[in-house]
Amino acid sequence: MRSFADLDRLIGQVPSDVVMRLRSIDTGRGSEALYRHQLPALLTELANRARIQSITASSAMEGVVVPDADRAARVIDGSAGVLRNRSEQELVGYRKALDYLFQEDWHPLNIGLLLHLHRLLWSETAYPGGELKTDDNLVVDRSPDGSTTVRFVPVPAAKTAECLTDLIARYRDGQVQGRHHPVLLVGLMILDLLVIHPFADGNGRVARALTNALLIDAGYEVCRWVSLEQLIADSADDYYAALLRSTDDWHDDRADPWPWLTYFVAVLASAYETFARRAAADRSGGTKQERVRDYILNHADVVFRLAQVRTALPGVSDQTIRLVLEQLKNEGSVKSSGAGRGAVWVRLPDNR
Repeated sequence: MRSFADLDRLIGQVPSDVVMRLRSIDTGRGSEALYRHQLPALLTELANRARIQSITASSAMEGVVVPDADRAARVIDGSAGVLRNRSEQELVGYRKALDYLFQEDWHPLNIGLLLHLHRLLWSETAYPGGELKTDDNLVVDRSPDGSTTVRFVPVPAAKTAECLTDLIARYRDGQVQGRHHPVLLVGLMILDLLVIHPFADGNGRVARALTNALLIDAGYEVCRWVSLEQLIADSADDYYAALLRSTDDWHDDRADPWPWLTYFVAVLASAYETFARRAAADRSGGTKQERVRDYILNHADVVFRLAQVRTALPGVSDQTIRLVLEQLKNEGSVKSSGAGRGAVWVRLPDNR
């Protein structure tokens, strides 16, 4: 589509910061096979956590939230019994779409695949999934006072099928030519898919789920073990700002893809950094308490929650994490604010 009309002109000159991140991504990619053979148990644990995080985070970005995290996990793994509300139904729908894409035989990439993903997304609800939009739509920002601001104007409904066919063909052609980095091609594919906005609802979730599949297909499998959707949700303001900047003047072929591609590459690089950190922690040996202590004092954010430590150290129980936090608190290395799930921990200076 638009972003693929003249790839050499549009992304022929890659900014230096993007080049550096692409190098780190390719380095991380080269380590995947090593970790797969040496740390199978860790990867299984990471995959299970990433799956839950991807489903809940991508859904939450669209206002679909199951407040009880334990209940949400049971909904996702199928042990929750009867689904209680629309949000739980949509979590299961996203799980179905993501699981379908994580199997090996989701190919080929075509309109039929996009329709199938959309159908799966809404399969537990009464919403008619699996259909392209029939009316023109707008992407808007809603203010607390109820007013709306148009973020961008998608492709008209009458041209949706044509634009999707053209986009997929150009993406495939870009892959075959091999002149540009595959991660940039995936980023452009997702950018144009979001601008086409082919469905009345569910576009963001379909695009984010498809991102995983396209990256894996290109040989970048980190999204199996680190949730890209969670990283995007954690930087949602930057995500929407990058999309806004790169969709400006898109219809006039004057759009600048680099705000979006820079963000997209940064998220993927962050995923590889997270993956390497978790793998290194698992390989470093030491007791679980020592691993928790090292992570909190040397790797965690200055302000963090117990859940972040849990995510960074798969296989370490909450009881062990709390024990170490209490030890560090008594030593004057950290302090806490709040109680229960809302508790926030702060690493104090000069104690690392």
